[in-house]
Amino acid sequence: MYQKVTITKGIDWVLIMLYLLLVIIGLISIFSVEFKPGDDFFDNLFAFQKNYSKQVIYFGVCVVIAVLILLTDSKFFTATANLFYAFGILLMIFTFIAGKTVNGSKSWIPLGFINLQPVETAKIFTALALSKYLSINDINLKKPRTQLIAAGISFLPIVFSILQNETGLALVYFSFLLPMYREGLPPVYLIIGASLAVLLIVTLLLTTSTLIICISAVAVAAVYFMRRRLKRDKQPLLIILLLWGAAVLFAGVAVPFLFKSVFQKYQADRIFSMVGRDNPFETADTTVNISTVKKKPVENYNVKQSKIAIGSGGFSGKGFLKGTQTQGDFVPEQHTDFIFTSVGENFGFIGSTVVVLLYGLLLFRIIFIAERQRSTFSRVYAYSVAGILFFHVFINIGMTIGLAPVIGITLPLMSYGGSSLLTFTILFFILIKLDADRQLVLR
Repeated sequence: MYQKVTITKGIDWVLIMLYLLLVIIGLISIFSVEFKPGDDFFDNLFAFQKNYSKQVIYFGVCVVIAVLILLTDSKFFTATANLFYAFGILLMIFTFIAGKTVNGSKSWIPLGFINLQPVETAKIFTALALSKYLSINDINLKKPRTQLIAAGISFLPIVFSILQNETGLALVYFSFLLPMYREGLPPVYLIIGASLAVLLIVTLLLTTSTLIICISAVAVAAVYFMRRRLKRDKQPLLIILLLWGAAVLFAGVAVPFLFKSVFQKYQADRIFSMVGRDNPFETADTTVNISTVKKKPVENYNVKQSKIAIGSGGFSGKGFLKGTQTQGDFVPEQHTDFIFTSVGENFGFIGSTVVVLLYGLLLFRIIFIAERQRSTFSRVYAYSVAGILFFHVFINIGMTIGLAPVIGITLPLMSYGGSSLLTFTILFFILIKLDADRQLVLR
């Protein structure tokens, strides 16, 4: 008997409800920072001059695209994954030719009603391409060749992102380590990555010369305590020397290069201001003792105003449209990167907790969906979405409360911007479509 197939068959409504709730909260938050007493709501809404009215249009476009995705055959995404990835790379290259500069970053392509940011949308194509590659038969992430290809697919967009002065978005692509680890990437790479992250944090606290002395002292101590074993076996000595050399090169060469040539000056200043230091890499001498500098670092203005706004909300908030900080435009970029301040001031600790819980539920739902997939392609894609979501939420909320550097990362589904909303809508609804067809084995 013929069975009619509908668009709603197999759809995960929990994921869709969480998506809609966060988009609605985002619209309310954008409205609360832009609507002023005396404004005519309907005139502003239909004039499409305000950011909240534009966001409504973007959401309408996203609804249409979401429906089109749900009507698409799941095999389309596997068949075109590599083509879309190549298209994304070409778009990023095209940005250098016809790109528009916004806030010092030439990473936007003007399309009239919307500015498209290829580095943002390329996360979709990278997730599909990585899923396609890791779903190939006999792929083994314990093999160096497989690791190199997977890393190349995941991290190639980083190069273009850095060249376009979008360092924050470049860091997002490291979230693809999560699906690679799930599919068998040896834990040693995560250990190395975590060690480098710790070493990087220590470089924010100590001068370069002091850190190198500490690393050398640890190496000498390790040799001393292992001296009896080293008489029998010289291999541990070689490992210690290699680790010492790598750590010294990282602290003395890689970190200065990172803060001088990769990060913009204002980004480096913001990072060091978090630990109460001036940026030591402004001068040619990277071993300057910061303790001798009399100038006291000033906390980044954005973060300071953000913390004031969130803190002033108290437990239950000041009430909708009653936030003095957000209504007074004291918080820069409060409708985009700092949209969380609107939630904190208007709805306080309760509202902020609800938003964080919604993101937590969304993340766990995606992981739950990932683990019930029969197809490696669908599982890798789901974990890619989970990694991207976690990175964005963790860094964005962290930077609004002063626990992470301000690197220009949006809060998914809530921050103003068509490019961001479109990217996450496509990411989520491709996942919803793949999950609806989870009985298929896609490659």
